[in-house]
Amino acid sequence: MKIYMKIKHSNTIIRSIEKQFIKDEMPFLEVGDSIQINVLIKEGNKERIQISEGVIISINSNHLNTTITIRKVLQSIGVERVYLIHSPRITNIKITKKAKVRRAKLYYLRGRSGKATRLKQRFN
Repeated sequence: MKIYMKIKHSNTIIRSIEKQFIKDEMPFLEVGDSIQINVLIKEGNKERIQISEGVIISINSNHLNTTITIRKVLQSIGVERVYLIHSPRITNIKITKKAKVRRAKLYYLRGRSGKATRLKQRFN
């Protein structure tokens, strides 16, 4: 019983510290959304913003450690990248399209190419 109380107490302390780093102005992201994400890239002593776009194929929610996996095809090669959405390196996220999907993870898109990767668009 005492061990459980200790764990519960430390959990609330961690959540209270994490709360100050969580971004409030984030859009509501869902699997299947096509997004543009602006990331700060450091090259030497300069910083620039790089725009990356793709379809969200998975979301792993864990408060401050929430990640999204984005997939896009470049020169007929599929590229996936994992982003920590509350990172200070991410400056902006813009949703370009929403898709109607029936799964929590869209890993089946990895085996498809061309027009087979299209998702049904949702208007709302």
